[in-house]
Amino acid sequence: MTFNGFNEKDFETFQISGLDERMEAIQERIQPKFRDIYNEIENELAELADHKMYLHIAKHARRTVNPPKDTWSAYCHNKRGYKKHPHFQVGLWNDNLFIWLAYIYELPQKSEIAEKFLNDVEDIKKIIPADFHISVNHMKNEAFLISDTDLDHALERFKNVKKGELLIGRKIDANDPLVKDGKALTKTIKETFQVLAPVYRSSMTIY
Repeated sequence: MTFNGFNEKDFETFQISGLDERMEAIQERIQPKFRDIYNEIENELAELADHKMYLHIAKHARRTVNPPKDTWSAYCHNKRGYKKHPHFQVGLWNDNLFIWLAYIYELPQKSEIAEKFLNDVEDIKKIIPADFHISVNHMKNEAFLISDTDLDHALERFKNVKKGELLIGRKIDANDPLVKDGKALTKTIKETFQVLAPVYRSSMTIY
């Protein structure tokens, strides 16, 4: 199916009380759209990454009481899982959509990748536009503009803090008309991944 964007009801999913009720809404409203996005970008993403990227959709399987505050899809070269690998993400919080290149704390080669990024930091600064965002914790709805961020410090934290993470990309407000326009949003996702692809490929030389 063609991806037609996200609507207010999708973002209101995170206001639903109860784990089972919210998960049902996530599965019915949002996850089919994640599949539609993947179908739209799969071929171009494979070209950017230099290999096939498999779709993973967050299952939130560890949750037994508290409903998820966000949900996401991930694209990774590994068919079995993504958390231990460099990967791309598209997902939603209640008030924004995010498009990330993600390195989360479960990554075994975290310190080695961080060291490479620190060595290449000036080149990375040239690649990443000032209006992109950076996050250091995927579990918090918190991100900062690259232009307002000390990237060197963020990379040092990523390297030295056990739970340190690095996510670079875009956050788009839920009220932005872009999120409701499937064609335009798909284009933005592709463009974002295109910008981030050199950073991804660089990290994969270590991985």
